[in-house]
Amino acid sequence: MLDPIVEEVRNARMEHTMRFNGNLSFICADLRTVQNASGHTVVSFVTRTSDNGLESESIPARARGTA
Repeated sequence: MLDPIVEEVRNARMEHTMRFNGNLSFICADLRTVQNASGHTVVSFVTRTSDNGLESESIPARARGTA
């Protein structure tokens, strides 16, 4: 069974992709333009480093010994 909402989202995404001939750089630039025009606050997360100086954002807390 096809979900009409999922199909609508997929069709919109495909139309957007075709508008830029699948060029990911242009797609992302357009999405950033839309994002900036929205007026919503954009949140960026700071990459944290562990005690050994390695980036630890993708390392689970339990693996870092901090959980």
